[in-house]
Amino acid sequence: GTLFDSMQMWNTAADEYLRSIGREPAPGLRDAVKAMSLRRAAEYLQKEYALTRTVEEILAGIDGIVERFYMQEAQPKPGVPEFLREMQSAGIAMCIATATSRYLIEAALKRCGLEHYFDAIFTCGEVGHGKDEPAIYRAAMDYFRAERGNTVVFEDAIHAVTTAKRDGFRIVAVYDESEKRQAEIQAMGDCYLPDFEHPEPFWRFAEALEAAGESGTEGRCGK
Repeated sequence: GTLFDSMQMWNTAADEYLRSIGREPAPGLRDAVKAMSLRRAAEYLQKEYALTRTVEEILAGIDGIVERFYMQEAQPKPGVPEFLREMQSAGIAMCIATATSRYLIEAALKRCGLEHYFDAIFTCGEVGHGKDEPAIYRAAMDYFRAERGNTVVFEDAIHAVTTAKRDGFRIVAVYDESEKRQAEIQAMGDCYLPDFEHPEPFWRFAEALEAAGESGTEGRCGK
């Protein structure tokens, strides 16, 4: 959702699934499941709505909704291709940490010509934890044999920003219209990026981070 304009689909997938089987979602369902992996969300729906379907059947139903979107509709946010090209040119290694199933994000990246920018993909399902826990960020950092001081997490949702920040990662908080708590993620972020078409705040942050590493001081981007 940080790279693709997909948050509205994610915000409504559980609701849409329940309605597809004749059940009305309760108010607050979106907030209840948004930090969960797909499997945990399916388990939650099964329990909370007393569904007789198996978790695998619920997963398949949700996957069908998500699959159509990623296979046919998902587009990168404005400025994303150019930003990724600049990041790659600057020698910054990149990977994806996502709640989306691997085959879906791989399909969307390939369809949009973005797959070659990333060294790896980590999914909440494969790691076994949602973004309410830091496991996926730690896995990505370990893959690069990096440290928290030189690992930057881009996130646009309050629960993910909170998780990564509490675990000591540097955060680029990215604006997304679906996240209403912008003041909070801006305050938590080491850098705040209003969109990818104007990435100057990030590059100032990157320069400060590099200078801080050389001097042993902290680097932070101005809001």
